Amino acid sequence: MILQQPYRIKTIKEYHKILGIGNPEHPMISVIDLAEITPYKSEDSIKVVFDFYMISLKKVEAGDVQYGYGQQKYDFDDGILFFISPNQIFSFKADDDFRSAGSMLLIHPDFLWGNPLAKTIKKYEFFNYAINEALFVSEKEEIVLKSFIKNIEQEYHAHIDQFSEQIIISQIESFLNYSNRFYMRQFLTRKIAGSQILDKLEKILDDYFNDEDLINRGLPTVQHIAELLNCSPNYLSGVLKTLTGQNTQQHIHEKVIEKAKEKLSTTTLTVGEVAFKLGFEYPQSFSKLFKSKTDLTPLEFRNSFN
Repeated sequence: MILQQPYRIKTIKEYHKILGIGNPEHPMISVIDLAEITPYKSEDSIKVVFDFYMISLKKVEAGDVQYGYGQQKYDFDDGILFFISPNQIFSFKADDDFRSAGSMLLIHPDFLWGNPLAKTIKKYEFFNYAINEALFVSEKEEIVLKSFIKNIEQEYHAHIDQFSEQIIISQIESFLNYSNRFYMRQFLTRKIAGSQILDKLEKILDDYFNDEDLINRGLPTVQHIAELLNCSPNYLSGVLKTLTGQNTQQHIHEKVIEKAKEKLSTTTLTVGEVAFKLGFEYPQSFSKLFKSKTDLTPLEFRNSFN
């Protein structure tokens, strides 16, 4: 099938058809055995947008496949778990020898409608991680995750009754919670990589706030910092929270306060001038942030040196 790019796949049934497999037994949830499908092969990357959630637990058995998430790309050669939420552009390219094993769990948002998970699913930040920030699961972790997928599949294969939907949703929620735990484990076991990110962050913030053009540039955004570090914003915050207990925005604010204290204690600039030099559009915003972080107004802090 020729896919116009980006190709929007609206239903799980449509995706089954593209993959060349039978219709899903349930229109809003499906488990696909990756060993049973033939990957779409092309010399160019294929870009698609799904209207449903996709969770893929896979292992590459032969050949190479390249995935992109936005502009990010990654070559998989190990067991990994990654998440895609509705309306995200996903691209991939597989060579002629590519073969994978594992499972793909598809969940349409309408399946969660009326259940608290419909809202709380957005709290799982890994749905916005880049593909190269996928979770590398251990064998024991893989067994745990596979058990939830198997339970979901068995439940919708069985006779659907008044309890089925809630049982499946509880299995999905458990899967997501364990995935969250395993991501925290990955952050901890990859402390070297995380520490390198933290060191780079400190240098980026120092360079940014030493720029004399902050009046025109404004305060750095989390998105901008993440791009400079080649991370997705959510993944960066996850790494930082594990290492330091603070997310990216809090690190930016800490640097702002550090630079503000320096200027207030060593120069005669007015509070307004300090605010503008640090990239604030309004001095009131600077004073409010400074007070919240130090329990002192900028003037009170300056006067404490006299």
